[in-house]
Amino acid sequence: MERNWKIQDIGKGLKSAGLAILKGEFLLRLNVGKYFIHIIYAFFLIAMAIWISLLIEGTLAKVEKNNRIISELEIINEQKYFDFEAASSRTSVAEMLKERGSKVGTPTKPATLLVQ
Repeated sequence: MERNWKIQDIGKGLKSAGLAILKGEFLLRLNVGKYFIHIIYAFFLIAMAIWISLLIEGTLAKVEKNNRIISELEIINEQKYFDFEAASSRTSVAEMLKERGSKVGTPTKPATLLVQ
């Protein structure tokens, strides 16, 4: 027996399937009751995979943020180290002392040893 399909039949089928999904009867209408535990288990595994993926994504976002912060701090550290090295050179110290009007300068005589 051959049945001719009409567009109304497709609409009725989709409507029936939609109502069955809303009522929670869709799987029972498909006669998959014996596989219900397997379906629940598969849903649980998929939900866990999505949850773990979201946790990993959050962790990677934190790592990227911390890497940016570390690179900025490394730049600041290098700049401070450069400034320290530039300020500790003998010529720059002598220039800073002259700017402030100090009489301290480079020693001209060798140091003397004071004995008690």
